[in-house]
Amino acid sequence: MATLPNTPATQPAPFKNAAPRLAVVVSHPIQYYSPWFRRLAATGAVDLRVFYLSDHGVSLQRDAQFGAAFAWDTDLLSGYDHVFIPNLAARPDVTRFSGLRNPALRPALRAFGPDAVLLFGYAYRPHLDLLLRPPAAILFRGDSHLLGAPPPGGLKRLALRRIFSRASAFLPVGTANAAYFRHYGVPGEKLFPAPHCVDAAHFTATPARMAEAAALRASLDIPPSARVALFAGKLIPKKRPDLLLAAFGRADIPDAHLVFSGDGELLPSLRAAAADRRNVHFLPFANQSAMPARYLLGDIFVLPSEGRHETWGLAVNEAMHLARPCILSDHVGCHVDLVTPDQTGWVFRAGDEDALTATLRAALALPAATLAACGRAAASRVSIFHYDAATAGLLRALAFATAR
Repeated sequence: MATLPNTPATQPAPFKNAAPRLAVVVSHPIQYYSPWFRRLAATGAVDLRVFYLSDHGVSLQRDAQFGAAFAWDTDLLSGYDHVFIPNLAARPDVTRFSGLRNPALRPALRAFGPDAVLLFGYAYRPHLDLLLRPPAAILFRGDSHLLGAPPPGGLKRLALRRIFSRASAFLPVGTANAAYFRHYGVPGEKLFPAPHCVDAAHFTATPARMAEAAALRASLDIPPSARVALFAGKLIPKKRPDLLLAAFGRADIPDAHLVFSGDGELLPSLRAAAADRRNVHFLPFANQSAMPARYLLGDIFVLPSEGRHETWGLAVNEAMHLARPCILSDHVGCHVDLVTPDQTGWVFRAGDEDALTATLRAALALPAATLAACGRAAASRVSIFHYDAATAGLLRALAFATAR
């Protein structure tokens, strides 16, 4: 789909009085959200304060899935008001429900006196506590979907309907996410689309980045004219890099190469399986500043994830901003909004090696002009997924929630 259904105009709804106070509660600084907070603060439309429950991402810490210690190398904290709330969890971990325990959060919110609280998900104890005992109107942003399996029923459905009934407004990131909220009883009047987006200014094809990508190709002995399929991310089972490696081998495409960029528990087995294949390459984990060149190295970005964990796939936004069409499984949440088959990319049935093999063979065999046209179409499609659109949805949700 080219646009989100019922996407509001990018001009925010005006507030009659002074700018409302908005508290944002988020687990830790996240490279996709910090530029949005900066943009939102710059509008002056809200009195914004972000409450972080962990410093993961800005302090050097080990990521269990990447299997390495790192901190993001881009600025995640300047340009907006923020505080860090001490995390007293016995085992601090932003991937676990009990990995955050922040008893000072409620007093800090009370001192700020927000008109509304923007909450990112419910998968942490402090978040669920705020939903069940709201300190102010709750704006809920999540990106779950129901793709790939029958919708959960029974007690889980009842519990989620109860949890979501406590929120005043919702910010669905895309079509599949909006359907998820509706399934759990959220009425349409409470849905204010705020599309998932990345910092487009960072993901642009500058001459320096093009040169860096060309140097990467040369370092891997990939000819400039060769076709390259790229996987970038955590090499873990649910992202199915093993399926991609198997399908690429079966596709047997002359002069095509496959590049894995990242780290994780499957790296040793992938290296072993590709040991005698000169057209399969591995690049180590790259921080944010190096990612544009990684995407430009490839001609097509591939994300074969299986299961509901790939709730959106923001790497797809990044690749598309750099005019790279994408091959996605039908379990990747963003495919509904970002991929039109044979125009901006291709979609295959998750877990189906035959389908992925056929898709790779067809896409990598396209004439250069056709592949470039798909890339331009991908860039055009993702261009409407930007921070101003997300801000407009947020401000409309805030006006709705505070009016009630």
